[in-house]
Formats: sequence, C-alpha cells, structure tokens
Amino acid sequence: MKITFLIHNVYGIGGTIRTTLNLAAALADRHELTVVSMLRHRARPRFAIDPRVTVVPLVDLRDHSADAADPLLHQPAEVFPTAEKRYAQYSRLTDLRAEDYLRTCDADVVIGTRPGVNVYLARFASPRALRVAQEHLTHDTHSKKLRAQLAHHYRDLDAVVTTTRADAAVYQAKMRLPGVSVLAVPNSVPDPGPSPADGRAHVIAAAGRLVRAKRFDLLIEAFTDVAAQHPDWSLRIYGAGTDKERLQRLIDDQGLGGRAALMGVVSPIEAEFAKASIVASASDAESFGMTLVEAMRCGTPVVATDCPLGPAEIVDDGVDGRLVPTGDRQALAAALCDLIADEPGRRRMGEAARDAARRFDPAPVAHAYEDLFAELAASRHARAWQRRKSHWRGRAGRALRGLRRRYESVTWA
Repeated sequence: MKITFLIHNVYGIGGTIRTTLNLAAALADRHELTVVSMLRHRARPRFAIDPRVTVVPLVDLRDHSADAADPLLHQPAEVFPTAEKRYAQYSRLTDLRAEDYLRTCDADVVIGTRPGVNVYLARFASPRALRVAQEHLTHDTHSKKLRAQLAHHYRDLDAVVTTTRADAAVYQAKMRLPGVSVLAVPNSVPDPGPSPADGRAHVIAAAGRLVRAKRFDLLIEAFTDVAAQHPDWSLRIYGAGTDKERLQRLIDDQGLGGRAALMGVVSPIEAEFAKASIVASASDAESFGMTLVEAMRCGTPVVATDCPLGPAEIVDDGVDGRLVPTGDRQALAAALCDLIADEPGRRRMGEAARDAARRFDPAPVAHAYEDLFAELAASRHARAWQRRKSHWRGRAGRALRGLRRRYESVTWA
C-alpha cells in the first residue's frame, strides 16, 4: 500500500512532526511511505527520518531557491483557509503546488496533519484514495470561522482522526459529518533506548514551545515555592519560542538564577528527561501531551495540569504521575514537593510510567491505522450513500423552509 502524509514543514521542530515521522517509520515496515512537506526553509530536517520514507518538499522558501523568485510566492493563498493560524505562511504558489501534487498522486491513502492542509486534501486528493484528516490541535481551539470552513470541507473526507477520545467526542457532537468516520488514535512515541531515570537526580525538567499557552510562567512561579523548601533542586526548561525573554525576566525577578534555566532546543529530548527525576507540564490546554509520554517512556514520572484534553488519557493520577488543577500554582508546587520528598515513591511511579507508556509504542498505533484503512475501504460505498442521503435531506429541508417562508409572506399580505 502507498501511504502519503501531508505536513506543514517537516524541516522544523514540533510535536506534529515528531509523531508523523514516528508513525511513518512504523508503517514503512509494510508499506511505501512518502512525507510531503508543504514548505521547506532549510537544507536538512532537524529530526532524523527513516531512510525508507521519501520526503517531497513542495515550496522552497530558502533565499537561493527558484521558488523565492516566483511572484506567486508573494500572492495570498486562495484555497488555504484564511482563518487558519498558518495562513500568512501560505501563498498562491502553495495552493497550486498542493493541487498539482495531489491531482497526480497515486497513493492509496493520503493523510493530512493540520487543518489548512486537510482542506487541500479534501479539495484536491483523488476520490480513489482514502482521505484521512488528522487533528493534532483540538476542535475548541479552532476559531468559530475556521470550524465553519473545516466543516464544509471535512464532509468530503473518509475519516477525521483526533489524538484523544475526548476530542473525538467533541467533533462527533459539534461537527456534523455524515459518512465520515470520526475516531481517536493516540500519537506514538518509540522506546528511547537509554537507561531509564533512576529518580535520584535533583532535577525537574520541562519541554515545549515557549508560548503563553504552555504556562511555563506558572511552572517557574511554582518552582519558586519548591526551591524555598528544597534548595538543592533545579528546574530545566527545554524549547524555544516567543515567550523566551519574558520567561527569563521572570526567572531573574524570582531570584532563581542558577536554579532555573532555559536550556534551548534539544532533540531528541529523551536523554534530558532521563537525567531528571520529575518532568512537569503546566499547560492551559493540550491536544495530546507528547512530552508527557516521552518522559514516561524514560521512566520519569510527570506532574501535569489536568487540562483539556490529553493529560487525563495519558496519566493515571497517583500511579504513574500526578494531575493537578489547571492554573493552580499552589497545587502544582505541592505535587512537585510531594514527589521530591518521596524518593522511593518517585522510583515506583517512574517504573509504572515506563510500563504504562508502552501502549504508545509505534507498532500498535500503526496497526490501529491499518485497521482503520481496512474499515474505510470496506465501508466506502455505505458511507458514500450516507453522504448522498444527508445531502438530499438537506436540500429537501431547505426547499421546505423556502416554501414555508413564501406561504407565510402571502398569508400576512
């Protein structure tokens, strides 16, 4: 089977890129895999890519590239949805390259990995291929305008796959998609390989994009309370982003210099998590929680805010990690202090975390996708009938409402 992934920019760093490459490598054991990158901004991808996976960039943004001189690169996109957060990075050239590629693509399955790219998938991919949209964000994080744009196009897909059961339920309840399978398949994280954490290092680690939604400011504030009780412990935050300067000022203002540090981007991150005894996440919202699984696979227990929608489906509170209320500095600090004070408990929790995280191994996740492909192929005609029936019902309903309005206008006249 030929399987093609469509991704925003495989040459960057991010959770969607990691999980796409993990899944592609697992599927490459039995299938022909291609990753199509809408954009390219550097010579080589930052993440290692399985040599069995073919990478195809569509628009080269590098200064010396031929695409940089193409006037279409500076014309606004017409197909990529305007309400999508990445809209400014897309152009008429991206629209046309995506259309050209998908019109001629002979893949049996095409999988999109972000909302705007999924619109390309719905508009241009061959109906002979199974068209699957992954949602690495969540329904409710999309604006009302974007949800309306997506609902219009997602009706032409075969499936919408979220990363959590909770988000799948939201899509099923709020976005009517007749004939489209809506289900959850978690992201996959491979076994990192190095020896698991032993729970002895006096280090709390955290990782992610340095943006406000990740609430590293809350984590730093909570660590201020932790440091007052446990002055021999330190906090290491890995990542890059627009919030870096503000977070550094907060570290300085709290007098945590030398105790808390912004470590920059490290990839892969697992080796750093294995050096820590606790990994913390203070996010206001998560579509999944890749760093939680990555930490657990290293045998490092996590303390995470119980934010929508991912952590509660990853962490078994009190068994392989701790969940605390979102935005609660005191609760976050207390949970960290509890684990710091209980070294044997940290070790037990770390062992439980490593065992529990095996369910996110790429092999079973890849099998879940293969089962989905088989189900979609078998139900293709039945789902097409559902789609047509819904379409005609909608037309009949609109016609009936029109007749009622005309009748009422005549009656009142």
